Amino acid sequence: MNKASGIAHKYGDNVDTDVIIPARHLNISDPATLALHCMEDIDPAFAKRVKSGDIIVATKNFGCGSSREHAPLSIKAAGVSVVIAESFARIFYRNAINIGLPIIESSAAAAINNGDTVEVDFTSGIITNHDTGEQYCGQPFPPFIQKIIAAGGLMHCAR
Repeated sequence: MNKASGIAHKYGDNVDTDVIIPARHLNISDPATLALHCMEDIDPAFAKRVKSGDIIVATKNFGCGSSREHAPLSIKAAGVSVVIAESFARIFYRNAINIGLPIIESSAAAAINNGDTVEVDFTSGIITNHDTGEQYCGQPFPPFIQKIIAAGGLMHCAR
C-alpha cells in the first residue's frame, strides 16, 4: 500500500485517547466492535459516517492521554486509511505503527478542511488536497515502517 485516498474528517488539537475510544469500551477486544465506538465522545456520528479509506485529519498532539492500543485499533477497524496531524503523542505514534495504522505528520493538517478529498503518497510523503489542488509535504515512512504497515502491523511482519 503506497497510497491512501479518502474524505477528511477534521478535528482540532489534543484529541486524546479517551475520546478516540472511551474507557467504558476498553473491555472490548473485537476490532469491529471497537470501530462502532470510535470517536463517539468527540463526534457521535463518526462511526456511521466514516467510509473505508477515509482519512482523519487533526492539528497538534493527536492521540495524547493514556497509552491504550485500543485507540489506533478502533481507528483502523473503522476503515480509516491514514491519520494526518501536525503532531502525534509519541506513544500513540508507536502504537499506530505497531498495529499497522498509517499516520503522517504534516503542517497540511491546518489547511485541510472537513469533507475535503485527500490523497497521501506514503513513499514520497506528498499529501494532495484534490478539492483545492494544493500539495503538501509530509514525513514519508522509512522502508522498515512501510514494511510493518504493509504487513498489517508488527505482529504480522515477523511471519
